[in-house]
Amino acid sequence: MRIGLDAKRAFNNSSGLGNYSRFVITSLLQQFPENQYCLFTPRLTDQYRTFYPQTNTVAVKQPLGLAKVWPGWWRTRGLNSDLKKSNIQLYHGLSNELPWGINSKFKMVVTIHDLIFVRYPQLYNPLDRFIYDYKTKYACRRADKIIAISAQTKADLIKYYGIDSEKIKVIYQDCNSNFHELLPASYLNQIKEKYALPDQFILCVGTLEPRKNQLHLLRAWQQAGLATHLPIVFIGKATPYKHQLAKFAQQHQIPNQVLFLPYIPPLELPAIYQLAYLFVYPSVFEGFGIPIIEALNSGVPVITSTGSCFAEAGGEAALYAEPDNTEQLSHLLIRATQDQALRAQMKELGFKQAKTFRAEITIPQIQEVYEALLRF
Repeated sequence: MRIGLDAKRAFNNSSGLGNYSRFVITSLLQQFPENQYCLFTPRLTDQYRTFYPQTNTVAVKQPLGLAKVWPGWWRTRGLNSDLKKSNIQLYHGLSNELPWGINSKFKMVVTIHDLIFVRYPQLYNPLDRFIYDYKTKYACRRADKIIAISAQTKADLIKYYGIDSEKIKVIYQDCNSNFHELLPASYLNQIKEKYALPDQFILCVGTLEPRKNQLHLLRAWQQAGLATHLPIVFIGKATPYKHQLAKFAQQHQIPNQVLFLPYIPPLELPAIYQLAYLFVYPSVFEGFGIPIIEALNSGVPVITSTGSCFAEAGGEAALYAEPDNTEQLSHLLIRATQDQALRAQMKELGFKQAKTFRAEITIPQIQEVYEALLRF
């Protein structure tokens, strides 16, 4: 098979969509080298220029000539001729969108990550919301098959866009393979010293924004009586919401117990997870909770929210609290920090749950989608 893959995010994004794209591309190349792959991207960054296995089964395609002046146009409307020149049989849009006006002879697959902009329109400015909605609807109509990264996303596609359930296949994703191995104590100590981390701490990873619900965590942590002896470490892109978190710490005279770390390189992040005493992911809603998978792989007990996709990620390994119930989360914080038998059980179940998302399980499902479409 000759497969075209939208690789813009893989070559340029350090966060969720970039991680997913690199995961799929790298795993396909490793597990199905009999395919020929073309990675289409308008530009390359030095950080991710060589993220994939360098083999003769893969080629990178970028805009040429006048298309270099308008790379956005090339990616959305100018790919038709390049797909023909590359003899592509199937094109997979890895991040919620497909090119416009693609010849119907090409089979098209799109991965949809979430419809948060539809569920929570108040979190987006009107123009961005319109663009996301327009692109996603088009991609869902044009695609021969839709891959949803969670059952929650599939349910939203059916509810909000009226997509036939038979057109949607749920295929989970894994976190970065850097999280798959436990690190030596010497390296953990090195990272602990580098970032001046406390001996024990609660870890919370995610953009500092209202939907991620970090202020709710601070309130429950304070109510549980943990604020004086078990600090919280936040890792995530800062927004104005960070000021609310810092203000809470100041008001309760515990500013030194709430730590905000800067950008953490991907190779160092697993060490911080493994140093944590507890991982809490209090988000209100997600397409899929990759930080939960990262924590499970790291042998850290996990508390997260009810609803959304969180139980799909955490399974029986995590504890769950309603995202607006401070008392319930406070109670779980006490249990997960003090009950040593429970903590041991959560770690054991966490390792087991994490393995269900491995590439050897999920990537063959994507290959099956490709094969099924090209049989017809």
